[in-house]
Amino acid sequence: MQQDDRTKELGTRPIGELLVKYAVPAVVAMTASSLYNMVDRIFIGHIPEVGTLSLSGLAVTFPIMNLSAAFGAMVGVGSSTLISIKLGQKDYQTAERVLGNLVSLNIIIGIIVGALGLIFIDPLLLFFGASENTIQYAHVYMEIILYGNVVTHLYFGLNSALRSTGHPHVAMSATIATVVINAILDPLFIFTFGLGIQGAAYATVLSQFAALIYITVVLSNKKDLIHLHAGIYGLRKRIVKNILAIGMSPFAMQLCACLVVILINKGLAKHGGDLAIAAYGIVNSATFLAVMVVLGICQGMQPIAGFNFGAQQPDRVDEVLRKAIILATIIMIVDFIICVFFPQYIVILFTSDPALTELASRGMRIVCLLSPIVGFQIVTGNFFQSIGMAKRSIFMSVSRQLVFLVPFLLIFPELWGTDGVWISITAADGVASLTAGFLLWHFYHNRASIHAPRTRMGSTLKRVFFHNRVTP
Repeated sequence: MQQDDRTKELGTRPIGELLVKYAVPAVVAMTASSLYNMVDRIFIGHIPEVGTLSLSGLAVTFPIMNLSAAFGAMVGVGSSTLISIKLGQKDYQTAERVLGNLVSLNIIIGIIVGALGLIFIDPLLLFFGASENTIQYAHVYMEIILYGNVVTHLYFGLNSALRSTGHPHVAMSATIATVVINAILDPLFIFTFGLGIQGAAYATVLSQFAALIYITVVLSNKKDLIHLHAGIYGLRKRIVKNILAIGMSPFAMQLCACLVVILINKGLAKHGGDLAIAAYGIVNSATFLAVMVVLGICQGMQPIAGFNFGAQQPDRVDEVLRKAIILATIIMIVDFIICVFFPQYIVILFTSDPALTELASRGMRIVCLLSPIVGFQIVTGNFFQSIGMAKRSIFMSVSRQLVFLVPFLLIFPELWGTDGVWISITAADGVASLTAGFLLWHFYHNRASIHAPRTRMGSTLKRVFFHNRVTP
């Protein structure tokens, strides 16, 4: 199938089939990406004698990695969303230039962020919660990751572009490849070569580099309507502005996540020490798996919603949103059952330390109490981003982290110690989900009100979710 046919099907093929076609590869890719991160922690946690300290050291690198990821997400998600919209508008030349600007921006930002991180690495790690016992492990891991920062930015950015240009299965294959390569290199570097936590960092960068080469070859295919070639890499002010505007939501989310992880690490360090920080590393890795599956569904939804929004087919936009929310909710209910009732079976993958196992299991139970409603919240935020409503998406991202979670993290740990940290995360998810529901209701209520002469007024969301569609 030619690329123009692949993009046109977004506006004609049944939504259920499209969501399966685009979401399944994205879900597999995001699950693989989550497993990719978990593999490092599983092997690191079993390093003889220093496994627990290494896990704690790895956990304090999260804010730096989130900060780097924030810039990567701003460019990658902003570009891929803009590409989808431009393809829906049949503006193929601009879509191709967006792809070229994605590459240029990622190289520039990747170099700047990596260099600044290397210059201030130790002060940053100490500020983010490293102790005198764990900073050596955090330093050697993060140093290698920062040297490979440009590779990481390009890998994630171009992987996002693959889905928007009609190559969801290639994006899936590339991500799976990184997991397989990383899983092979981890034990080789960590144990066989005796590199310890450094070996995990080398495995991470090398696996991403291998996948990046594969992605670049695919996106350079001259037979595709949208492909990499000379003449599209020059930065265009309007394109860059639109990329950054749309990508500001995931940037804000990652930036807030950086602040949140700092507060979490500091709260855990104060009330539970290095062991509690190591427990957070395990809880974060395990619970993030389900979130990544939901994000995969959102990535499958994104080109469908973006294309049909650009093509002015609101019925199809409504349908893909409804089905994405249903799928996400099912996933998070499964997550709730596993993490609340059987957390110990997950934790033992990371550690054999009884004290760490008990602490991480308790944290996982508390954090996942409201998992069944979190899927709705995530899909709603990504929906607004997919149709170019950056302000709503940014507000949802920032409010969950800053307006709700930060105050909870400042208050609850002082009341309930380590448990207060876990409770803060759960409470923020609850309030953020209620906010998402209100914003979605407001969006459809306004659309129905504008076209009231041609519609029955009432519960607009009920129409959307039960097939009685609102007339555009």
